Amino acid sequence: MHPYFRKIQELLQSVLEKEQPKLELAAQIIAERIEKGGILQLFGCGHSYLLAQEAFYRAGGLVPVRPITIGPLTLQAGALTSSKNEKDPTIIQRYRHCFDFQENDSLLVISTSGRNCAPIDAAILARSSDIFVMSLQSLNYRNYESKHSGGKRLEDVVNLVVDTHIPVGDGILNHQGLPYAPASTVIGSTLLNGLFSLVIEKVFKKTGTFPVFESANISNSETHNTEMITKYQHRINFE
Repeated sequence: MHPYFRKIQELLQSVLEKEQPKLELAAQIIAERIEKGGILQLFGCGHSYLLAQEAFYRAGGLVPVRPITIGPLTLQAGALTSSKNEKDPTIIQRYRHCFDFQENDSLLVISTSGRNCAPIDAAILARSSDIFVMSLQSLNYRNYESKHSGGKRLEDVVNLVVDTHIPVGDGILNHQGLPYAPASTVIGSTLLNGLFSLVIEKVFKKTGTFPVFESANISNSETHNTEMITKYQHRINFE
């Protein structure tokens, strides 16, 4: 087996053992809010935004999920551009119209380092709207100074942290001091889908509704998916 696969397996096992209680707690809170009419929103910049997209309109995935899209923070705007904008202390206020927090919503902020302005300001904005806010980040970066003017890091401004345990530099292999073979997307996606599975099960147990999208490549899925979309289209743009 290539060392990358072995290292990923070891890291996954360690993360799941350490973070399972937090996943259970987060799932319970999110499920209760969904039962009351809320949705789960996700925010990330650059590669972290890819995880927010992964969760959206996903076959087998949780339905009431809304990724918050701010064009200049995505890789489509350019890699260097999105990296620069993530550190801009004005970006969230300038794009505040992209946010729509309502009663009983939850927000998941994804940021491996937890030190850049945009994720921190997004969390602060949500907290000011009385939204439950959690982060998906690596606390291995906790000794790296925040780039936010307030001096706080992401873990300082959220209600709950799920730690990905990703090593600094992201790579889980090393060549002469240079890390390579990134792991944040693999670990992040696994944690997200594990969390969503727990939420789905809790919502079903309480309401009898199974809030999951069926694959569009399965016969008879259109009716089910249309019902799901109709229920949430007033909050989430599925077009």
